[in-house]
Amino acid sequence: MTDTNQALPLAGFRVIDYSHFLAGPHLSRCLAALGAEVIKVERPTRGDAGRAHPYFKDGQSGYFLQQNMGKRGLCIDAKDPRGLELLHRLVDSADVFVENFRPGALERLGLGYAALAERNPGLVYCSISAYGHSGPDSDQPGFGLIAEAKSGAMSYVGVPGEAPPLFRLAIADMYTGTHGVAAVCAALLGRVKSGRGQHIDLALYDCMLSMQEFAVQCYTLSDGSELPAQTGHDLPEATLYGVFPAADGYLVITAQVTAAWIRLARLIGGDEYAADTRLHSQEGRNAHREEILERVGAWARARPVADCLRALDAAEVPSAKLQTIDEVIADPQIAARQMMIEQQHPVLGTVRLPNLPFRFSGCDTTIRTAAPLLGEHNREIAGELGYDADAIAALETDEVLYAEAAVAARE
Repeated sequence: MTDTNQALPLAGFRVIDYSHFLAGPHLSRCLAALGAEVIKVERPTRGDAGRAHPYFKDGQSGYFLQQNMGKRGLCIDAKDPRGLELLHRLVDSADVFVENFRPGALERLGLGYAALAERNPGLVYCSISAYGHSGPDSDQPGFGLIAEAKSGAMSYVGVPGEAPPLFRLAIADMYTGTHGVAAVCAALLGRVKSGRGQHIDLALYDCMLSMQEFAVQCYTLSDGSELPAQTGHDLPEATLYGVFPAADGYLVITAQVTAAWIRLARLIGGDEYAADTRLHSQEGRNAHREEILERVGAWARARPVADCLRALDAAEVPSAKLQTIDEVIADPQIAARQMMIEQQHPVLGTVRLPNLPFRFSGCDTTIRTAAPLLGEHNREIAGELGYDADAIAALETDEVLYAEAAVAARE
C-alpha cells in the first residue's frame, strides 16, 4: 500500500515567479506541485499576458488557470521605487527566481541576476528566453513558434509539397519549462554543498535543438547526405509506423519491430504473407514501404476503428484510436491516473484542468488550489514582509499594489 504522508520534495522552498505566458509559469507550476511556495508576481493592470489568452469564461482565462494553479498572487509596480523595494525584500526571502523577459530587461529594472545575487547569494535564478543570454541573436524577441521553425523540427512535419502545419501544442515552451524544473532542482541540490545559487540560462531554441532525437544525428553521421524531409503520415525509415484512416475515423499502428510486423502481416494477409522473408528486417520493409502501406491501408479502410483495434489487440500489435479531446477526458485510463483535477475558483466555481504527470509513492503532488486572481494576496504577502496596515493602504492608494475588482468583492 502506498504511503502518501511524506512531505512534498520541495516543501519549505520559496519561488518567485516573475514570468509570463507559458514556459516560466509552467516551470513554477511544476515547482508548486512539488511542494514549493510559489509567489506569482505580475504588473499592473493587466498582469501576466496569459490572462488575455483564451479560452475565457466570466472574464477568466483557462490558459492562465492551468499554468498558475497553486500559486499566491502579488501585483506590484516594480518601476516605482517603493514597489522595487518590496520586491527586493521578497527576493531576499526566496530560494528561486524565475523570469522569461528579453535579456537585459530586468537588469535595467534592478531585478537582474547580479543585483539579486548580491543581496541573496543563495538565490537560484532561472532565465528563459528565445535565444538565451549569449550569441548574436540573444537580443531578439521570440515565441515558441519561432524556435520550432528555426530548430528544423517543422521542416520534416506534414505532407510533402505542403506548408508544414502548426504543432498546435506549445512544444518549445513546455519542453523548456520542463527542462527548467530539472535545472532548478539540480541547482538547489548543488547549493547544499556550495552554499551558493547560480544563474540558469535556458533558451527555447536550444531546447528545440536538443529535442532532435533523430534528425540531427541522421544528417551529421551521413556527412550531410541524409536530410530529413516531410513524409506525410508514416516514417519511411521505420516501416510500419504511422496513421491510417479506417471506415469511421483514424488509428495509429506501430509495427516497426519485426516480431510485431509478422503478427500484423499474419492478421491482414495470413500465414503466407507473414512468412515473406523480404519483410523480416527493417531494411526490407522500408524497401517495400509503398506495398506495405497499400495493403495495411486497404485492411483498415474496410472496417470501423473499433473493429481494427479489437483485431490488432488480439494479434498483440500496438495500436490506438486517434482520439479527440472529449474522448481523452472521458478515457478510463485518464481517470484511473487522476490526470484531470477539480479545483474551486472564487469566480468560476468548480473548474476541471489537466494534472501534472508526477507520481510519487510517498506524497500526492496534485495541486488543489486555483490560480490567483490578479493581486489576490497583495496584503497577505506585504504583511509577511513587515509592512503594516497603513503602509499597505498607502501602496494600494498609489496603485503600487494593484488588485482586480474580484479581489475586493471577496473581502
